[in-house]
Amino acid sequence: MSLVRAIATVGGFTLVSRVTGFVRDILIAALLGAGPVADAFFVAFKLPNFFRRLTGEGALTVAFVPMFAGTLEADGRKAAVDFAAEVQAVLLAVLLAFLLAIEVAMPWAMLVLAPGFADEPERFGLAVELTRITFPYLPLISLVALWGGILNSLDRFWAMAAAPILLNLVLIAALVLAAGRTETPGHALAWGVALAGVGQALFLAEVCRREGVLPRLRRPRLTPEVRRLLKLMLPAALGAGVVQVNLLVDVVLASLLPAGSVSFLYYADRVVQLPLGVVGVAIGTALLPMLARQVRSGNETEAAGTQNRAIEMGLLLTLPAAAALLVIADPLTAVLFERGRFAAADGDATAAAMAAFAAGLPAFVLIKAFQPGFFARRDTATPVKVAVVGVLANLAFNLVLMPLFAHVGIALATTLAAWLNAGLLGWLLMRRGHFRPDARLRRRALRIAAAAAAMAAALWAAVRGLEPWLTAGSAEGVAALAAVIAVGLTVYAVVGTVLGAARPSELKAALRRRG
Repeated sequence: MSLVRAIATVGGFTLVSRVTGFVRDILIAALLGAGPVADAFFVAFKLPNFFRRLTGEGALTVAFVPMFAGTLEADGRKAAVDFAAEVQAVLLAVLLAFLLAIEVAMPWAMLVLAPGFADEPERFGLAVELTRITFPYLPLISLVALWGGILNSLDRFWAMAAAPILLNLVLIAALVLAAGRTETPGHALAWGVALAGVGQALFLAEVCRREGVLPRLRRPRLTPEVRRLLKLMLPAALGAGVVQVNLLVDVVLASLLPAGSVSFLYYADRVVQLPLGVVGVAIGTALLPMLARQVRSGNETEAAGTQNRAIEMGLLLTLPAAAALLVIADPLTAVLFERGRFAAADGDATAAAMAAFAAGLPAFVLIKAFQPGFFARRDTATPVKVAVVGVLANLAFNLVLMPLFAHVGIALATTLAAWLNAGLLGWLLMRRGHFRPDARLRRRALRIAAAAAAMAAALWAAVRGLEPWLTAGSAEGVAALAAVIAVGLTVYAVVGTVLGAARPSELKAALRRRG
């Protein structure tokens, strides 16, 4: 499968996931607002997801996929699936033990992970209770990550990309059907998270079974290959999850700010996650197995070309998204979230954080594009060194900016740390000769930036012209926002085509091509 086709496959399903996620978040905003229950649920939701992105989609994927793809290339499918079964056995044993320990120690863990809640016993107790309900999601979704890595190595990208849609649908159903029947709407959401983990695991297991690659259950053994994987996973847990580490630091610090700060950052991050998920996650997911196969076969020239095209595709889709979120953060937040218990002041606070996150969107995507260059060569040590620098920088930026700008300072610190991380990764790849921006990338990057600037100007004019209709909670507001977005997309497409930022014929050919 060509890189563009793979990115389109992952990005398409991720887009559906993000749209259903928006529906979910709009309902959460209407029913929970930005108060103590919302803060408690978002912590309960974020913590298992944070560990999942480190142990599952983070460390496991970046270490497992190159090893599985290499075994598949050298020894065939049976040997690769046997290796996956060995990994699965150890993964389950470790995560189930961790789950039991964290369930028992949850109050003490919450003191570390959300220390600001300790001053409000009701919010603290609710966060502990909800997190105990959501944490079984971790071992389930880590299995999903393992099985998704197997399918991605076989160029079956759609199943793993579609799995999050199930999570959103279950949470929407929980809000609609159970929010009024539980102690709080947060309880309905927490039970929905646990149930969604079961559904996602069953879905991926069935797809693997149909493909003939579902690993069998085995007794856990530390075989030489599993030991090698664990050595790769240890640094990758921080290297691949640097953005998540920074976001966890954000939650800890936001818990020290006035009530609602955790929620403002959550809602802002959810909007930014739409382009990041569709573009960044898609690029990282599609690029890693392709680079791993090219490096394994010794074709460094082809690998360098693949790396350049991935960055080009990332810039083509991310620069306009970042520019748009910077320009239309206020009307976007108003139309999406300002209804029910989510007030106009909450919308203003969320929009400010969204603009700060948006400035770092290209950096987040570049991190996703650069990291596979290391992981494909089974180098997980270098990204962890860069990750440590990024985490320390994020903390330092927070200490400077949070007293000045409150929760917006937290978002700005995350953005600055992301740019530092992306710059260091790119520089190290270039220094080692694994990446060099080719003439096409340099030429088109400038044209993409010019087209994004033209789009931003058009969006600004459209917002001013439609401002009377961009109101919260109205059909006119939705229609006006859709018109603003349509204007931006049209201007970007026309200017980008005229300047040569992208050629439609090349994109069509890449979407058709299979290798």
